[in-house]
Amino acid sequence: MTVLQKKDVNPTAHLSEDDIAMLGIELDAIRQEVLDSRGASDAAYIRKVIKVQRGLEAGSRAVLLFSVLPPAWLLGTAGLSVAKILENMEIGHNIMHGQWDWMRDPKIHSTTWEWDNASPSEQWKHSHNELHHTYTNVVGKDNDLGYGIMRVDEDQRWMPFYLAQPLWNFINACFFEYGIAAYDLELGKNLAIPKEKRTQDFKDRARQTLRKIRKQATKDYLVHPALSIPTGSFLPTLTANFTANLVRNLWTHSVIMCGHFPEGVETFEKSSIEGETRGDWYLRQMLGSANISGSAAMHLMTGNLSFQIEHHLYPDLPSNRYAEIAPQVQEIFDRYGLTYVTAPLPKQVYSAWHKIVRLSLPNGWLDDTTVKNAPEQLTKLWKMTTGGPKVRRAIEARDKQMRRRKADEKQRELADAVA
Repeated sequence: MTVLQKKDVNPTAHLSEDDIAMLGIELDAIRQEVLDSRGASDAAYIRKVIKVQRGLEAGSRAVLLFSVLPPAWLLGTAGLSVAKILENMEIGHNIMHGQWDWMRDPKIHSTTWEWDNASPSEQWKHSHNELHHTYTNVVGKDNDLGYGIMRVDEDQRWMPFYLAQPLWNFINACFFEYGIAAYDLELGKNLAIPKEKRTQDFKDRARQTLRKIRKQATKDYLVHPALSIPTGSFLPTLTANFTANLVRNLWTHSVIMCGHFPEGVETFEKSSIEGETRGDWYLRQMLGSANISGSAAMHLMTGNLSFQIEHHLYPDLPSNRYAEIAPQVQEIFDRYGLTYVTAPLPKQVYSAWHKIVRLSLPNGWLDDTTVKNAPEQLTKLWKMTTGGPKVRRAIEARDKQMRRRKADEKQRELADAVA
């Protein structure tokens, strides 16, 4: 993985400016067709999903009042987990994108919805809608790439700190809602500033986030368990709520990671978006996203982010329409000679995690390591970890030169074979 502009083979090199402009026109036409056809069936869909989700959550919480009984704990925890996933993914995420604002229903509107999550909706909409969707996969601009704690591109200089990024990523997955809240606050950057120099805006947003976290924790870890005291189910209900939040966090993290991090998804330089046209923006969304194939139930549970490509092309179109337009979008990919990255969930999760592990190590280290040379490779990794910047740069330069020599030899061999 490296930024598109530094690749030896650019997957868009065959496209002219006219091709990209026409691609934008075709994608705009699909968008307009959906906008013109929104109606009662779409409104009925989101209202039904909300009704089912609320019924499932209420029913699961009622069952958990008797969670001292193992079957009740299992049933209630499973139901609450699904309810929380539905609320975050298919309902909250998509409502806050403005997908249902056209209904003019004040209860289902991006300006009024507050979701079941540690991050206040107002802050999430800024970091996600305004920043992530504007600067999709632009290294240094899109903080969703690694959430500021991971190495996400080979052009980022490797440091020993990155060896721990698989662990950071797992911890982030378990407590994802709090990671997102910290990310929305740009907590790391702001905490590095002396307290007296932090802006009033940051202090206000931090207080808002703490109020939201307190509200969520009170509901899940105090009020609901307290209601279970008469049945002797306080602790089982407490653990059930924790488990449901954990399941929701792991699922959400996995789905989102699969949308932008599997092999085959491109990243971009900051300079590449200067003077970006409508067609260029569409092209970046197409190359910087990946889909998850699967059943209708799986698509629902991902909030239809299994159609991440379509979502990034059209973030404010109703999510229930992505499956309908996906074949049209894929046909455009094929016709313009672009790769439509899609695979089943297990394959995409493996691909994303493999990239996280690969980039936690020095460039090429994982690919170059075999059973036979493992001791030598581990020795090199130890030197790069403990030897300081000069040692790392020297080893990196030597390895880069060696890989270039091998690539040249392979090119010559191919040329000789053709001749």
